[in-house]
Amino acid sequence: MVLYIFSYFIPVLFDVASIILLLLGISVLVDCFLIFGKRYALRGQRITSERWSNGDENKVVLHFQNNYSFPISVYIIDELPPQFQDRNWYRKEKIERNSEQQVSYSLKPLTRGEYSYGNINVFVKGPLQLVKRRFIFPAAETIKVYPSYIQMRRYHLLAVSNRLQEAGVKRVRRLGHSMEFEQIKEYVRGDDYRTINWKATARKKDLMVNNYTDERSQQIYCLVNKGRTMKMPFEGMSLLDYAINASLVLSNVALVRQDKAGIITFAENLDAFLQADKKPTQMNLVLETLYRQQTRFLEADFEKLYSVIRNRITHRSLLVLFTNFESMDSLQREMSSLKLIAKYHLLFVVFFENTELKQLTESKAVTIEDIYIKTIAEKFAFEKRLMVKELHKNGILSILTSPQNLTIDTINKYLELKNKLSI
Repeated sequence: MVLYIFSYFIPVLFDVASIILLLLGISVLVDCFLIFGKRYALRGQRITSERWSNGDENKVVLHFQNNYSFPISVYIIDELPPQFQDRNWYRKEKIERNSEQQVSYSLKPLTRGEYSYGNINVFVKGPLQLVKRRFIFPAAETIKVYPSYIQMRRYHLLAVSNRLQEAGVKRVRRLGHSMEFEQIKEYVRGDDYRTINWKATARKKDLMVNNYTDERSQQIYCLVNKGRTMKMPFEGMSLLDYAINASLVLSNVALVRQDKAGIITFAENLDAFLQADKKPTQMNLVLETLYRQQTRFLEADFEKLYSVIRNRITHRSLLVLFTNFESMDSLQREMSSLKLIAKYHLLFVVFFENTELKQLTESKAVTIEDIYIKTIAEKFAFEKRLMVKELHKNGILSILTSPQNLTIDTINKYLELKNKLSI
């Protein structure tokens, strides 16, 4: 175009521009022939798990096979599920001739449910970089996002190998010997001399000691409140999702420790009741039960919860209640029901620390408005600590924890109670 413009003043440039235009047209035709000459010149597919773990990084692999006899430059657009709201996702890659290449990325879902993928769109440039060809690979699929089974597997491996301390779980000293009797064995150096069985020693004429193991087959129920207060978000996830992930991990650890695990979810009515058991399929039942749970916007009815527990849980059990109280008044409204539950079972209440209030109390106040906001924040934070004392005063175990520490704190308390044999 520039040569044609200057050829108005210098006529000889017109022929030069025409030759260049002709060469450009030939190059475009050659590039078109190279790019569009093969029907199945590029193949692509998406490889990922059939189900994803909520709140974790889930790997996705795009696999491409280049059947061209020359290297190509590709511009990849994968149609992500609409829940991620990412309309600018793309990757630029170069694939060598007659070779295969993988493009990996990870996604972190923040809500449970079904995630629908679209197609894979790839724009290919040939060796002359003059023409683009679009490939559309049908790859529509629906992926179910379950509670955090990746976190569950991690704790499962640590629990099986007795290495939970690596995940931050505290080592709890066993108190006394009120455990289940397992066998009588010969004394070896290091055994507790207080466990010597003198009658067996007299018969064998050698030191014999009683061997004990942890009590098994105790019932552990995770009670998940699905009411309005559990809708509060934290780092993109609701408190309900944090409670569900912690319930999944705790149930798995309980089953590894030979206890029976069950699930109860409730709001204004009872929603799900999974009887505590330790059969091999119990974890799948727990996972499927928790997958379907959604937050409701009504207040939870703790009186109905007590009625269900009283009628359907006949043996004394450990009840881990995941809920949230934002004020002392809200706790006092439910205190009568909580005390009735604690009368028949070992109740352990887990509720959440408001991390936004913590940030406000630690920030520096500059203006009068900042002082007012900080004072109110400190008041609410202090009220949370008063709730813990109020529950303890009424004989109810409780912890106040942040969402990111929920799983660790809950497992720590469960192991502490199990080793104290308080259930």
